[in-house]
Amino acid sequence: MKSHPKQAGVPFPWPERPFQVALVEPEIPPNTGNIARLCAATGTPLHLVGQLGFRLTDKSLKRAGLDYWDSVQIVRHPTVEAFLGAVSPARLFFFSARGQKLYTSAAYAPGDVLVFGSERTGLPDELLKAHADRVLTVPMRKDAVRSLNLATSVGIVLYEALRQAAWSP
Repeated sequence: MKSHPKQAGVPFPWPERPFQVALVEPEIPPNTGNIARLCAATGTPLHLVGQLGFRLTDKSLKRAGLDYWDSVQIVRHPTVEAFLGAVSPARLFFFSARGQKLYTSAAYAPGDVLVFGSERTGLPDELLKAHADRVLTVPMRKDAVRSLNLATSVGIVLYEALRQAAWSP
């Protein structure tokens, strides 16, 4: 692992091979902008897959990412199939409110791809069925909310993956 400059006096050993985040058909520009900022902060490539619910020039998308767009490696894929082909043979984890296994049950490794669905519909059922052994969830009170905010979920999972990569024995 390589060390990056200290922040607040604490060094953080970043993985040499970064994790990757993929958003399948995201719909809300500020969510994607916030995720792009998260990716800039962690050196994580961001894959945008399929039809987007906005244009990449959208003002609210740019505003959410502020001045960090030059620091984000964004890769566009026209379809899920194209995305899967492009990232193969990387290991993928799929995140869904319908998942049965907790996101903390996975042993993440640098190079893994963390895949999230759209805000309204989540990941397609056929994708979840095809990769059922790697569908994970972030726990929440389902009697109180339908789902967590996409940017919040990505942040929770990505930082857990980074934690494991940095401090695993």
